[in-house]
Amino acid sequence: QLQVAESGGGLVQPGGSLRLSCVVSGFTSDDYAIGWFRQAPGKEREGLSCISVSSGGASTADSVKGRFTVSLDKAKSTAYLQMNSLKPEDTAVYYCAAGGFCTVVDGSPHDYGMDSWGKGTLVTVSS
Repeated sequence: QLQVAESGGGLVQPGGSLRLSCVVSGFTSDDYAIGWFRQAPGKEREGLSCISVSSGGASTADSVKGRFTVSLDKAKSTAYLQMNSLKPEDTAVYYCAAGGFCTVVDGSPHDYGMDSWGKGTLVTVSS
């Protein structure tokens, strides 16, 4: 059974940093991808970044490129989302998902291909 669990959210001041973690279990090979998404109150879910476990290739949405970086520790089956220079508009519930492949639409990761989702972790950027 595929399981995805994210952690690392919390309250941070504007300009601060956070690193989110996503542990994935249940895959029998490295042929899958891990995506990061977020949903702010009253807004649609937004794709942030996606990384292929087999190749390490990654894509990041233009809206957060330069501030957010995805990385992978294959040995730990864990992906990370390093978020720097956080802004109040980054406040949202952040989700991790895993599936067969990354899909990018108009420069942003899409949830097509993501089959298993974590419960989300809240990130609040406020002074």
